[in-house]
Amino acid sequence: MEGKRTDDQCIQGSKQKRIEELENSTPLDTVRNDEAIRVLTTYQGDQTWTELEEKKLVRKIDRRLLSIVVTTYGLQYYDKAMLSQAALFGLIEDLHLNTGIRYSFSSAIFYLGFICGAYPAILMAQRYPIERVMFGIVCLWGVCLLTTAGCATYQGLYTQRFFLGMLESGVSPAWIWYKKQEQAFRMGAWYCATGYVSIISPVINYGLGHITGSLSPWRYMYLVAGLITIAWSFVILFLMPPEPVRAKRFSDRERYIAVARMRSNNSGIRNTHFKRQQLLELVSDAKFWLIFAIAFLVLVANGPVSTFTPIIISDLGFSGLNSLLLVMPAGAIIGTIELMVPFVTMKFPGSRCYLVAVTVSLTLLASLLLWQLPTSAVGGRLFAVYILASYGGGYAVLMGLQIANTAGYTKRSLGSSGIFVGYCLGNFLGPLVFKAEEAPHYTTGWITTIATSAVAVVLTFVYRCLCAWENRRRDKTGEMEAFQHAYNDDLTDKRNPQFRYTL
Repeated sequence: MEGKRTDDQCIQGSKQKRIEELENSTPLDTVRNDEAIRVLTTYQGDQTWTELEEKKLVRKIDRRLLSIVVTTYGLQYYDKAMLSQAALFGLIEDLHLNTGIRYSFSSAIFYLGFICGAYPAILMAQRYPIERVMFGIVCLWGVCLLTTAGCATYQGLYTQRFFLGMLESGVSPAWIWYKKQEQAFRMGAWYCATGYVSIISPVINYGLGHITGSLSPWRYMYLVAGLITIAWSFVILFLMPPEPVRAKRFSDRERYIAVARMRSNNSGIRNTHFKRQQLLELVSDAKFWLIFAIAFLVLVANGPVSTFTPIIISDLGFSGLNSLLLVMPAGAIIGTIELMVPFVTMKFPGSRCYLVAVTVSLTLLASLLLWQLPTSAVGGRLFAVYILASYGGGYAVLMGLQIANTAGYTKRSLGSSGIFVGYCLGNFLGPLVFKAEEAPHYTTGWITTIATSAVAVVLTFVYRCLCAWENRRRDKTGEMEAFQHAYNDDLTDKRNPQFRYTL
């Protein structure tokens, strides 16, 4: 035992000496290079690993990271979609939202706040420890939810919804742990929380809707949601792993493998320095603007999904409580679509854009049915409601495309938050085109949803053609796909000739 302890001490001393030599004699350039270089340079163990060892590490990452990210996003959707369920229990009458577009605007203004908060949140996550940033954001949005119960006017609700959107904009997935081919399914697992939480939230709010206390039932809904959110923020603080470079509760070897295996992404892991030239490259990149436009057009349909689904169901003759329960099948169907579509893309490379087009086409079909079917066709209209949010599976794939096809830490961070701006603009427009005086057919709303979905399908094929053309052009130069610049120079996808776009 004494000999082994001496050997271990020698190894640790040698390792510490090597780190000190690197820090003192050869400073690591983490401005130009990615911070992954720090892990790769200081690791002294075996630099090869088995497939079984990597699979075991990925499972650990899923348990530690994916479980927290999925739950957080499900909680976010539960909180922001609370409005449509609270509307069935007195919120509209208590806050005088039944005049003009007040109710629609109370939903839309959330996404104005989301736009205002998206870029500051992404910059904070780049500069400061992400787990602390996430804790602060989630805790504050829980407090903001609690204040909803105190709203006495529609102006007060507008203010609360704006700041709630600003805070919730900071919740974005940390896919820097995963390789390109792994990201799509994990993105689906993250995004399917929006569907599956719609199975749980109606049950909770169904019970709260029976409360006959001193407050209206909808106020209890917001109080409970706020307390749950605040409690969850502390789970994030203590258990969420940051990026692989600083991962806690991972051994040195696990951190090394987590970093080294990511070379195949050609996009780096972390660089805390904002690079203006990468911002300029992003705003001149046609591929970014195509995905931005697709996100905007697709998410117009989220207006009726998140704001009007229980109301559309109640228009078929169901009570408020029964309308809540009838939301549950929609959550199960859409959650499954959002999970399975990215899974298919993982199994069939090159299918991502095709699947985006298919899922958005299902939303287009649902919009046609809800526009044309009479209210007496209860079964047909319920079927349309249940497949209306099919675009969710395509949007999960779209977010994965943006991450997979963007390199350069600043460019990828800004591009990801840019997608959320497109998402917000679509969500802002969506509720406003559904006019109360046009109920239950909402002609203007459904025509808008049909048109935007159709254009989104066309642009998806344009994006695929552009990426395929660029890949062929690079192949013809003789510079084939490789990973020599994965962490050096923090190269962007445009500047790295070895980078290839995912289709």
